[in-house]
Formats: sequence, structure tokens, C-alpha cells
Amino acid sequence: MKVAFIGLGVMGYPMAGHLKKAGHEVCVYNRSVEKAQKWKTEYSGAYAQTPALAAKDCDIVFCCVGNDDDVRQVVLGEQGILAGMPTGSILVDHTTASANVAREMAEIATEQGKYFLDAPVSGGQAGAENGVLTIMVGGEQAIFDKAQAVMDSYARFSKLMGSVGSGQLAKMVNQICIAGVVQGLAEGFNFAEKAGLDSQALVETISKGAAGSWQMENRYKTMFAGEYDFGFAVDWMRKDLAIAFEEAKKNNAPLPMTQMVDEFYQEIQASGGSRWDTSSLISRFKCISSD
Repeated sequence: MKVAFIGLGVMGYPMAGHLKKAGHEVCVYNRSVEKAQKWKTEYSGAYAQTPALAAKDCDIVFCCVGNDDDVRQVVLGEQGILAGMPTGSILVDHTTASANVAREMAEIATEQGKYFLDAPVSGGQAGAENGVLTIMVGGEQAIFDKAQAVMDSYARFSKLMGSVGSGQLAKMVNQICIAGVVQGLAEGFNFAEKAGLDSQALVETISKGAAGSWQMENRYKTMFAGEYDFGFAVDWMRKDLAIAFEEAKKNNAPLPMTQMVDEFYQEIQASGGSRWDTSSLISRFKCISSD
């Protein structure tokens, strides 16, 4: 297919690359032209000067930017994605954003005879680079079916969760769950160190039982070592949790644990760890111990 990818951040850059490797004709757009030129050279693809030009004549346009305002900026307006997309084409937004902006974009797209899927992803930078992301999608079944085969270029699993906005709601649940898991690991690993347990033996054992998780197996070594300069940044996590808190106000879902963990992340930001991985929650205990 002829596709476009808008936004070449740590996620979008490799995702667009997987599309090219899968044999699709890919044109990219990025606010930093240098990044777009680098992608073009690395993957022998094409880049455009505006989102509209990138989306011209495309069957599907993929987007992965920062937040609601960024989505509106690249989708709407004379130089936006929708201005360049042909009638009957599909816009797939991989941005982690609000369910409201997803519904807003879908309504505008529908008025123009175009289709929209909100499709936030989970799996982080490593998942994007290795092409094994999980995708939570909101939209129509028939449109999802058309896009799924193309998204398979960088996903190991994708699922339609319901109508437009459902993908974003599912991603909120994902982030809420991760916050609790990482805090549990931070407390547990700190306890293990205080108790004098061997970290390798501990994780080899409990990871095989009910306490096992992706976070445990992929982050335990760096958590015990106090290394956090990689991965999914605290800034990004707090952005995602803020979206969940706004939605929780509307549906009256209490999030006491998530609010507590968000406050802990705020402390880490204040200490200079804004770009640290979310597993840096354990750093609070190391600071407490040193105090």
C-alpha cells in the first residue's frame, strides 16, 4: 500500500521503518526535517515538507506524536493530514492521547468521507524497534480489518476494543496497571536488599510464580543496579496518567494507588529524573536510605 507516517520520535521512527521493510511505499513527515532526511537515507523512503503532502494519495496515514494539541496540529488545517488524504482513506493515530480528541478527529474525518482509528501502542521503544508492539484500537470493525494487516508490520498483537475512543481508554488502563506493578517491584526489591537476599536467585524464583511480570523480567537488573537512563520516561508516564485522571473524573472511577504513584513520579522529576525510565521509582528508596 501507499502509506504515510507522521511523527518520527523514538516510537514512530522504527515503526515507519518496519512499514518500509514490509514492502509498503512510505512517505514520512517530521517537524525536524533533519530526522526525516535521516529516515529517508536509512530506509530509502520519501519525506514531505508538510503532513498534507505526506498524506497525498495514501491508502492509510499513521500518526504518532506527543499529546492532544500535537494531534490537532498535524491533523487539522490547510497543511494537516486530513487536507492531503483522499476520500475513503484511513487515519490511524498511534498517539497516546485523550478519548475526547479521538472522537473529535473521527467526527471531522467522517464529515470529509474519511476514516479514523485511535490506536495507542504498548511495548515501549524496544517494542517499536523489534516490531512487537501491542495495539489497542477504537473504531469500526471493517476499517480495523483493513488497517490490521498493515499494522502487523510492527505489532505482535492488535485488538479492536470498541468504538472510537476505546483504544485510548484501554491504554489508560494499561498505564494504571503499569504504575501499580512498578511501585510493587520497587518496594519488593528494596525489601529484598534490606533482607540481604540474592537478587538473581530471587527473581529467577518469584518470576516463575504469580508475581511474575514483563516489568520484573525486563527491569530487575537495572532496578537493583540503580540504572534508569533509558526506556519510557517519567515525563511521558505522568502525561499518560494525567489523561487517565481526567477520564476518571468523568466516569467516577477512584484511582488512589495511581495518584500516589504519580506523586512519587513528581518527586523523581523534581530530583532531576524527568527522562529516567519509569522503573526509577526504586530510586526513592535509595534516596531515603542515604538520608
